[in-house]
Amino acid sequence: MTPNPPSRKYNIAFLIDGLGMGGAERMMIPILKQLRGEDFEPRVAVFQAREGNPIAKDLQALGITVDYFPIPYLRDVGAVLRLVKYFKQTKTDLVHTQLELADSLGSIASKWARLPSVSTLHTMPSQDMRLKSWAHQTIEFWSLRLFCDRVISVAEEARQYHLKISGAPEKQNITIYNGIDLTRFAHLDGTRDALRRELGIPSDAEVLTTLAVLRQPKGIQFMIQAMPAVLEARPKAVYLVAGDGSHRAALEEEARRAGVDRSVIFAGMRSDVPRILAASDVFVLPTLTEALPTVLAEAMACRLPIVASAVGGVPEMVTDGENGKLVQPARPDELSRACVELLSNPALREQMSRRGWEIVNDKFNVKGQVERLKELYRGLIKQYGR
Repeated sequence: MTPNPPSRKYNIAFLIDGLGMGGAERMMIPILKQLRGEDFEPRVAVFQAREGNPIAKDLQALGITVDYFPIPYLRDVGAVLRLVKYFKQTKTDLVHTQLELADSLGSIASKWARLPSVSTLHTMPSQDMRLKSWAHQTIEFWSLRLFCDRVISVAEEARQYHLKISGAPEKQNITIYNGIDLTRFAHLDGTRDALRRELGIPSDAEVLTTLAVLRQPKGIQFMIQAMPAVLEARPKAVYLVAGDGSHRAALEEEARRAGVDRSVIFAGMRSDVPRILAASDVFVLPTLTEALPTVLAEAMACRLPIVASAVGGVPEMVTDGENGKLVQPARPDELSRACVELLSNPALREQMSRRGWEIVNDKFNVKGQVERLKELYRGLIKQYGR
């Protein structure tokens, strides 16, 4: 039963560290597109300029206000008071935070302003996280435990991790899977050949693709190390890496050392995710740590079979042998075997692709995600008597 609409729209302030091309940032687009309507008016406050904040333009094109609210670092405690003032100025009814700075400072400010708050945890830390990052995570988790009303994990594995590390009460933490806008991945006929020509990829190449921010925990170096074995079995294979980041130069050097630089293409940061995926044959995610990678849902929406590390929430999206192949992290030998198996068997790829589409349509559709968010928002706003 659809709830009666409120007498006015509820103003939801979304706080986020930056609006670069990471998964959490890109998720803002379909969520806010679906959320904006007769009941809710979302507004975004972004704390830092990351990669030029390209997602800001996409949000503004949807008619969503994006405010640049500079907070340079976590110890900027004065930001709490500035946020309280911001909430009053924008007549905020509920605060939803994303990522470290926003979670830590935004949850404190919302409690000070006597506003309900929600946080979404998009990541799971890697084992080799630097001491400074561990300290920041500890501050983030304690802030959420003490000041946030509901903490959303994007995978059940991530929720269990957060409960264990933070000691937060069970009822404070819920799981809501990230969803994607499936309409973005329709009507891509003709895209495959056009994008391959654009990137200089032969039309008969077998394209393995990774789309990620190029950081060490994404594990792309292990897929590059797997490429000699892949090419020995499938000489027409190409590894397409779409994304940019601090690890790019090291990855390019890795490809040269492995002697596969002619078969590894670094396409840089791309905003045309559906086109990149439509030009591919298999999607590869060799990550070392992950919560629930949105890009896997996007790959399934493009009817691609998956090869991915069995870490974090990935097994909640990919069932080995059903819609893809799961491998152990940091294992080039397992990556090469899985990729060769799929490239060698078009019928298996087709079978996995169909099943992947069914899974993403059923479990990772943004419409279902936003309905759960609306229900959560209404309950908390009512609880606070707003």
